[in-house]
Amino acid sequence: MTVISLSGLSFSIGDKTILESVDLAVEEGEKVGIVSANGAGKTTLFRLLTGEYTPSSGSVFLSKERTLGILRQDEAVSLENGALSLFEYAVASFPTLLRMEEDIAALEASLAQAQTEGDEAALISLSGRLAALHERYKREGGLEYRSRCRGMLLHLGFSEADLSRPVASLSGGQHTRLALSLLLAAEPDILLLDEPTNHLDMDALFWLEDFLKGYSKTVLVVSHDRYFLDRVTQKTLILQYGRGKLYHGNYTSAKLEEAEAQAAQEKNYKEQQKIIARIEANIAFQRRCGQAHNFVTIRAKQKQLDRMERVEATRAPEKQIHFSFQGKTSYSNDALTVKSLAFGYGGAPLISNLSFLVKKDSRIALLGANGCGKSTLMKLLAGKLSPQEGSIAFADSVEVGYYDQEVRSFDEKKTVFEELHDAFPKKTNGEIRSALAQFLFSGEDVDKPISVLSGGEKARLTLAKLMLCPSNFLLLDEPTNHLDIGSREALEEALLEYEGTVLAVSHDRYFVDKVAGALLELSPKAENGCVLYTPYEDETAYGCYMRHRAALAEEKSEEKAPQSEAKEDYLRQKQDAARQRAERAKRERAEKRIPVLEAEIEAYKKELYGDAASDYVKAAALQAKIDEAEEELLSLYEIVL
Repeated sequence: MTVISLSGLSFSIGDKTILESVDLAVEEGEKVGIVSANGAGKTTLFRLLTGEYTPSSGSVFLSKERTLGILRQDEAVSLENGALSLFEYAVASFPTLLRMEEDIAALEASLAQAQTEGDEAALISLSGRLAALHERYKREGGLEYRSRCRGMLLHLGFSEADLSRPVASLSGGQHTRLALSLLLAAEPDILLLDEPTNHLDMDALFWLEDFLKGYSKTVLVVSHDRYFLDRVTQKTLILQYGRGKLYHGNYTSAKLEEAEAQAAQEKNYKEQQKIIARIEANIAFQRRCGQAHNFVTIRAKQKQLDRMERVEATRAPEKQIHFSFQGKTSYSNDALTVKSLAFGYGGAPLISNLSFLVKKDSRIALLGANGCGKSTLMKLLAGKLSPQEGSIAFADSVEVGYYDQEVRSFDEKKTVFEELHDAFPKKTNGEIRSALAQFLFSGEDVDKPISVLSGGEKARLTLAKLMLCPSNFLLLDEPTNHLDIGSREALEEALLEYEGTVLAVSHDRYFVDKVAGALLELSPKAENGCVLYTPYEDETAYGCYMRHRAALAEEKSEEKAPQSEAKEDYLRQKQDAARQRAERAKRERAEKRIPVLEAEIEAYKKELYGDAASDYVKAAALQAKIDEAEEELLSLYEIVL
């Protein structure tokens, strides 16, 4: 059954066309990925689906029989009830069930009063209403919604302690995770997810992928996470130049099919152009001849051209950033040494006893659960914070370039051009504009105030500043956040060509797998506070990390197995004890019943051979009672013997 349908959908703002003649049909239960460059219309498409925008032309169909849930990119939850704890806030997102609980409590109180007063009519009426409300409450998920809320919060990176925190104390990333938790707990029929993997650590990412793969309802997801798209989606809508093309398969298969289709189209276009050129040359030759029969040929050839279904030339891919970092490698082999590092906010230590060594020209990805201190460590290394204990030592001649995921290093009042020009006053205007053009800032874009830039534009401007600043050691804190797939690929290539050392925090597994030569996972339980993963034989460092995760998961399952066996033994013993108690009670009842039956049989026989001896009807009835009692007596003897 089709639950979403777009037909000839177009949307324009002024003279700028965002979407043009987009067609899409989504069947119930399908999972569709939507991919494009930033600003190409993905979020606009969602807003057209929800009715926030009205199409310039075309139509949108969304099944009214289905519930709809949407997660907007970097969505913040309302702080109207910011004093509530996370768990209270999550539960409060089910107002219908909460009202039913109040109604049930009120009915139960009225029922108790009616029982006290002996009002039978009220008792009957209230009992019926209470039973119906209980049934509806159960049907709509009242018995499990609290546990579902709790489970979603824990799976998406919140700890047990976090559940008691006031919502007002959450960071922006935590707001998005809370909004995603509430949405998944509600289990809508259609999920619209705009960048749901933002702010999720590895464990939460893997859990979300497994959850959505097993989700029986419809999912439309906008994402730049290539691994996520490959694991979750079954169809892929690629938006380019405002047009949409739907492919069957996940992101990787869609890109392969797109490349094959474009290659075939380009080949057909070139072949057709050769045919057209030959026909046009023939027409030109016939015109030069100027004879009557030549004009007949000209008309025939022209008709052939007019009837020809033209193959469109393939359009060049939409512009992507392209750049390289300026690297210098003149320093000793031990680029960075961290010893017994400790730091915390307030009383509790966030990082403690952390020690590691980074070698010159290595590319290391820094991993760890949300809240373990990765961004804090990067700020410590960049000199934005000072260690409370331990030491950080860079080699002599190391020049650090730092990318802050929060992109707070801008003056919001400046324009894009002014920000870069003031940071590099020795660069000419032409050099500044050329650098900005590499990051897709051209024309009027360079005069935009920074305050109006999107997250992706700020990320590109940060990379532009980083590119112009010579460095030989890059500290990158979530550099792929807000970047589209093309920009991520450009960043990956730039880092692979970079002549220097890289330490990067990233949850983009494709980026980590392609760029990182080693993985450093922050882990308070590990010796020195971290675990280093390096490539083994033909596998990447990320492959080594995943193999280690799989081994740990297997160990945990093996540890749980004996517990399960012990539990089964306990249950068996419990069942055996219950069975023995039942048999003992049965034997005791039999022992009590036997003398009663024996006495009854003796009385029946006495009467049979006495007063009833000459009454055949009465004698027959007594004999039947004797037979029945003796049969029961024999079965009781079997129990007690």
